[in-house]
Order: sequence, then structure tokens, then C-alpha cells
Amino acid sequence: MNLTTRIFHHRRRTAEERRELHHLEALRAIATVEFAKGVIVLLLAFGVLSLVRHGNLWDFVEGILDFLHVDLDGRFAHRFLDLADRLSDTRLWVLATYAGSYCTLRFVEAYGLWKARVWAEWVALISGAIYLPFEIYELFRRITIVRASVLIVNLGIVLYMLYLRTIAGSQPPKAV
Repeated sequence: MNLTTRIFHHRRRTAEERRELHHLEALRAIATVEFAKGVIVLLLAFGVLSLVRHGNLWDFVEGILDFLHVDLDGRFAHRFLDLADRLSDTRLWVLATYAGSYCTLRFVEAYGLWKARVWAEWVALISGAIYLPFEIYELFRRITIVRASVLIVNLGIVLYMLYLRTIAGSQPPKAV
């Protein structure tokens, strides 16, 4: 029985086993977040593709704004309707392709983190760090609870991955 298998049995654990279990639990929590981000973007990509297939993006956006009881004569509604008017089928396909690439990266990263792979920790560190300047900029532009939460979660993930890859300097546990 290897160390990873032993740490899941109910018995008194050594400090090393507790550290390894904590590390594995943290990686799996981050993997769950990354998987959820991939699922959300995948659903959005399918929505974009359905718009390409069924056409008339203007009517779709107008229907959503009407459903949300947004004043169609307001500035907010006009911005969305103008955006819908400017988007062509080619641009929607490009957008769907980018979304597909993004969610593929998130799913691969989530798999690697779940299996406690070192390469996935590097991917999480680099991909999370890339977004930090944009998230900070957006937070300074307008402070909202959503923007602050996204920044805090992403910063926590980046700092934890940085800790694992530099300060901790040890190999990750073998996944079950």
C-alpha cells in the first residue's frame, strides 16, 4: 500500500501524511474551480454556436433584454444591440473557437491538478498570473463584489501555486 492510499484510511497520520493530504485536497479544490470555469465557457460557446445556426442575433439579444426588463431605449440596451448588429457569423465562429480552446485548456488543467501533476501546477500558475493585471485594472475601474471575489480567488490560486512550485520545493503527492 503506497503513501497516498494509506493517508485516506482512518488512523493517526504523521505530519508528512497530513501535509500531503492537505496538498492533494487543495489541488482538487482548485481543479474543481478550473473545471467549473471550463463548463461555463463551454455552455456559452454552445450558445454562441446556436446563434450562428439559428441566425438573427439582434432578435435574440432583444429578447434577453426584454426578459430582464431592461429599457430597450436605454444606453445599456443600445450598446448590446449595437454589438449584436456588428457581430457577423464569422466573428461568432471565431468567438466560439476561442471559447473552445479556453475550455479545453481548463479541462486539461483540471485533470492535471486532480491527478496532482507538476505540469498542471505550472499551467495554473501561469494562466492565473496572466489574468491578474486585467482583474486589478477592472477592479480599480469599478469596485464590485464579483470583481473583488474573482481577483481574490485567482490571487489565492496563483499564490498557492507559486508556493508549491518555489517555496515548498517538494514533489506533489501521487493522486489516488
